[in-house]
Amino acid sequence: MQTLTLNNGVQMPALGLGVFQTPPDETRAAVTAALDLGYRHIDSAAAYGNEREVGQAIRDSRVPRDEIFVETKIWISDYGYDQTLHGFDKSATKLGVDRIDLLILHQALPSDFDKTLAAYRALEKLLADGKVRAIGVSNFMVDHLTALLDATTVVPAVNQLEIHPYFQQRAVLDFDDEHGILNQAWSPIGGITFYPGYGENRRSVLEDSVVTGIAEAHGKSPAQVLLRWGLQHGRSVIPKSTKRHRIAENVDVFDFALTADEVKALDALETGRRGGPEPENITLANYGRAIPEA
Repeated sequence: MQTLTLNNGVQMPALGLGVFQTPPDETRAAVTAALDLGYRHIDSAAAYGNEREVGQAIRDSRVPRDEIFVETKIWISDYGYDQTLHGFDKSATKLGVDRIDLLILHQALPSDFDKTLAAYRALEKLLADGKVRAIGVSNFMVDHLTALLDATTVVPAVNQLEIHPYFQQRAVLDFDDEHGILNQAWSPIGGITFYPGYGENRRSVLEDSVVTGIAEAHGKSPAQVLLRWGLQHGRSVIPKSTKRHRIAENVDVFDFALTADEVKALDALETGRRGGPEPENITLANYGRAIPEA
């Protein structure tokens, strides 16, 4: 498994299993399969409602805890200094761990950015106390990052973003690169592009002729090509699946390389169309919900 070095020296497996929208009763089996197949990075979130099952699978595995990189996220309803410290306690208890490898803020909260800053300062405290190994953010745009860097001390180790060939967020990626923030892709195979919520005119990047042509040339699947594209750009990639054969396929991406022309062709597929929610629409009124106690 390829690893990436975060800006504080922590090593993180470049590819991980995501459990977004994975029902709790399917999460344990998916994480178990992933660990059996060589994954050593699991990405969850308080808002996913399945941290407890992630933790159960980790404990039941034969893999030593110190070989598994556990990442999770604080939801906006738990923003604020004391609230975020308690959010860590809830997540750590559900996961059954004393220390979380990477803890990130799930979204910026533009309508109350002071709460976002207070939440991040809580992450800094947790880092200083050794309760987390690295801290970061998710879905932060350039203006959010600029304000965060101006008001806090620790540069985020990671910014997790929607990144696939149809939506590449290059301005954010460039900003992150300039400031030593690792870009981490959610929906790296473009799954968001064929979710029903993407709209009536949705089209799957997995079925794009450029992608399928490159896949055929390498004897790989379109998903493997898209994951390889992200890895060759130096990003962390977090594919999700509950099917063992797909979980196995998604990690089998370290035995081939795309050519420079193939990478360029995939880069050229940008549509500028976001699949996830618009960052300015993230408010407590729209998305706030209580995260249950442990």
